[in-house]
Amino acid sequence: MSNPENNTINAKITKLNEQVQWFYSDDFSLDRAEENYKNAANLAKEIEEDLDNLKNKIEILSQDFTK
Repeated sequence: MSNPENNTINAKITKLNEQVQWFYSDDFSLDRAEENYKNAANLAKEIEEDLDNLKNKIEILSQDFTK
């Protein structure tokens, strides 16, 4: 069974990887670098928050199973 939250995290990771690859591509330009860096940093922060939330849910579920 697929979890929509995991799909969202996976989609964000894919998008982040694409943004990082842009820095190594022929399309790279200094004019867009700062904006793309900020976008990538924000996306990385969102992913980290999503993973923290998922970790908390797993810990809660683990506690329920140990009771």
